[in-house]
Amino acid sequence: MSADMVRLSIDFENAATSWWEGGGRDLWESVVEGFDNNSALLDRSLAESWLAQASQLPGWNDGPEHAPHPVRLEEVDEDELL
Repeated sequence: MSADMVRLSIDFENAATSWWEGGGRDLWESVVEGFDNNSALLDRSLAESWLAQASQLPGWNDGPEHAPHPVRLEEVDEDELL
């Protein structure tokens, strides 16, 4: 597995209704095709570009302190199977 792979995952502790309804759902669906609906493995540069777009939508920063955004970036363990 490439060290350049990361996972974008929905953070269910952040409701972010305004983000999902304000374009976030369409943006999310643009990357989850072929994956489950809760996470997607992406090249780091693509994930960072996606996060930059996501952060421009209203509601991105409206979550609680422990879950500030509706989607989080996670490092992928080298031993994890794709």
